[in-house]
Amino acid sequence: MAVPEQYLQTTKNLESFFNSLLNAQAPSKFTNKFLEQLEFKSTNDRLFIGILKMLGFIDSNGIPQEIYFHFLDQTQSKAILADAIKNAYSDLFNINIKANEMSSGEVKNKLKTLTQGTKTDNILGLMANTFTALCKYADFTSTNIIPYQNTENYSQEEFQENPNKFTQELISKKISTEMHYNIQIHLPETRDISVYDAIFKSLKEHLL
Repeated sequence: MAVPEQYLQTTKNLESFFNSLLNAQAPSKFTNKFLEQLEFKSTNDRLFIGILKMLGFIDSNGIPQEIYFHFLDQTQSKAILADAIKNAYSDLFNINIKANEMSSGEVKNKLKTLTQGTKTDNILGLMANTFTALCKYADFTSTNIIPYQNTENYSQEEFQENPNKFTQELISKKISTEMHYNIQIHLPETRDISVYDAIFKSLKEHLL
C-alpha cells in the first residue's frame, strides 16, 4: 500500500498559505518565485509546492490543474480541499473512513503500518502532522461540491428547442462514482407547460 511521502517540517504557516492562494490569481506556473511573491520565503515554505502536487492542485511541472481553480471559489474551497485529501490519502481513508477525525498520534500509527517500516519515527510524525493540519483546514461536512469539469450555459431558446440534447450532454460528461454531484437546472421562463414536461421527462428517462 502507498501513502503520500510529501510532508511539511512545520505546519504553522499552512492555514496562511492556503488563505494566500485564495487571495491571489493563479499563476501560469507555480514556482519558488511565485511562492516568494506570496511572502513565503523560507526553505521550509518551499515544501508547500510538493503538497500542492500531492493534492493534484498542480502537475509535476507546476502547472495549475482544474481542481486549483475550483479551490479558488471561496464558497467551496475547503470542501474541494477535503475531496483532494481523500483522493491523496485514499489508503488511509480505506482503513478508517473518518481518518480526518483521527489524532496525529493515531494517524502516525496507521502510517507506520501502511509504510511497512520504511519511514523513521520522526518522518512518520511529520507526515501525520501534515495530514492532520490539512484536515483541520478542510471541510469534510459539505457534500455540495462542483465537479472538476467544465459546465456550459444554456439559453432559454436551447432549452425549448431541444431539452433532450441538454440532458444527454449532461450525461455524456465523465462522472466519477466516488463523487456526489449536484446538478442544478435553471428552468426557462415560459408559459408553455410542454417545455417543462419535455425537460423533466427527459431527465426521468436518462438520470433517474
